[in-house]
Amino acid sequence: MALTRRRFTTALPALGLAALVGPVPLRAQDLGLVPGAEIDQTDILQAALDGLAPDGGRLVLPAGRVMVRTLDLPSGVSLEGVPGASVLAQLGSGPLLASRGASHITLAGLTLDGNGSDADLWHGGLIHIEDCPSLTIADCTVRATGLNGIALHRCAGDVRDCSITTSALTGLFSYDAAGLRFSGNTIADCDNGGIRIWRGEPGPDGTLITGNRIARIGWTGGGNGQNGNGINIFRADEVIVADNHIADCAFSAVRLNATANTQVRGNLCLSSGEVAIFSEFEFSGSIISDNIVDGAAAGISMTNFSEGGRLAVCSGNIVRNLAGPSQTNPDLETPYGIAAEADALIADNLVDTVAGVGISAGWGPYLRDVSITGNLIRDTEIAITVSVAPDAGSATVIGNTISGARRHAIAGTAWWDIETPDLTADPARHPALTVSDNTILQP
Repeated sequence: MALTRRRFTTALPALGLAALVGPVPLRAQDLGLVPGAEIDQTDILQAALDGLAPDGGRLVLPAGRVMVRTLDLPSGVSLEGVPGASVLAQLGSGPLLASRGASHITLAGLTLDGNGSDADLWHGGLIHIEDCPSLTIADCTVRATGLNGIALHRCAGDVRDCSITTSALTGLFSYDAAGLRFSGNTIADCDNGGIRIWRGEPGPDGTLITGNRIARIGWTGGGNGQNGNGINIFRADEVIVADNHIADCAFSAVRLNATANTQVRGNLCLSSGEVAIFSEFEFSGSIISDNIVDGAAAGISMTNFSEGGRLAVCSGNIVRNLAGPSQTNPDLETPYGIAAEADALIADNLVDTVAGVGISAGWGPYLRDVSITGNLIRDTEIAITVSVAPDAGSATVIGNTISGARRHAIAGTAWWDIETPDLTADPARHPALTVSDNTILQP
């Protein structure tokens, strides 16, 4: 007998699924769902989801493991489970939960086990949602997938308090977001990325990434920065990355590529394999403030003026314990705490224990209007370097405190070579530079 919506709703009082459509309870045994059985139960659950459409409603799964293939989510559906106990396991390949063009979707309290399955799906995820203007994913566990954990294309809404682990790609992937917020999630042991916010073309994105824990992000896909980042923002403008705990990433804790008007503030970045916080290539308007960087090949970089990278504020950060070359950055000759090239303010930071340069302004001819003021720089080989290569532009170095610079306090460089060991000794030699009122304490 066909499972019509009328027959489906009148059968609800007998269901152990404990789903609600309006006031009517749903019971699993009348649908024939058998948690723990090693059989394909896709048709049963899909019929239940379709029975909720078009009016929508809640479908609450019982505790236990249910084997399914891809389930399509219609508009207005809330699919819920017992947190940590209601498991949907992938029997086939591709996404477990998918939707395209639906709205008002809620997923809560579910565990999704990908069983390592993969699929030929462009930027696909175990949860794969496209064109949803109102999405909530809360308190879910996503694990063991050859895809991204969660992939959202042109979506708006919230992903909060989820655990996403053991993805072969990225924990959370967003493409052309329409207003997303990622908060309170734990993302760990992903092979190529923690959170990626990407756009096909540069433009406003507005994603908020706050209060997440990200750890142990690899770079099995290789490359020189495309993979291995805790948080990667690419071509997406107006993004806020705040108050996240990010540790043990093969490349950067936070990497901004071709972004505009982006804030990176209050993050704790531990044990990064390359530059801990990197604003690179065609960026404009990056604020990097009040972060702690402890352990990396290099600390904070705002560079690539040659590609149009400019306009940054770097203030109030603690950057320390930078040791230099790593597996992912073997060619780094000299580690550095903070580096900028164009239209940048580096102010009121504390840089401590760097086996190289504390703060660096410019690279060869790529220097324009960099201000280094009010910083405390301790225990470095060279505290501050400023490019004096031919065609380099202007910089100011004013009111900094330098303690324990073992080789030079404030030096002029041409690429990596020291051209002027002491920029305070002969100010007329470099008229584009202003160096004054710095306090230099001997080791």
